[in-house]
Amino acid sequence: MKVLSDADFGGINPSKISLLREKMIFLKVNWSDIEEKFCKGGGKGGQKINKTANAVFLRYVPLNILVKCQRERSRALNRFLALRELIDKIEMKISPCTSSKIAEIEKIRKRKADKERKRNLKKGS
Repeated sequence: MKVLSDADFGGINPSKISLLREKMIFLKVNWSDIEEKFCKGGGKGGQKINKTANAVFLRYVPLNILVKCQRERSRALNRFLALRELIDKIEMKISPCTSSKIAEIEKIRKRKADKERKRNLKKGS
């Protein structure tokens, strides 16, 4: 199993990388199960985006989860963001009870339901 080093994600805070490593260990995700591909990007960002291979595709083979990331101009940063997103998706599939994303979505859903309920009460008065 390849160990993620800080050099793989140049310019990213080491504490964020260590949190990602811990999450991968907790979910028992091996780096060897992740296919990584870089391709040319497109859209906003000027000529550099269109000419360099900074868009990152990650695929987690066991669950067949795909993630594409091209938010930033830096390949290293896109790689980190894509891996973080992939790990979140894996966590949502493997253990939804511990997923912070699902908790966040539930919180938003409850907030919207409360607003709707208050709106309906106000209309009824």
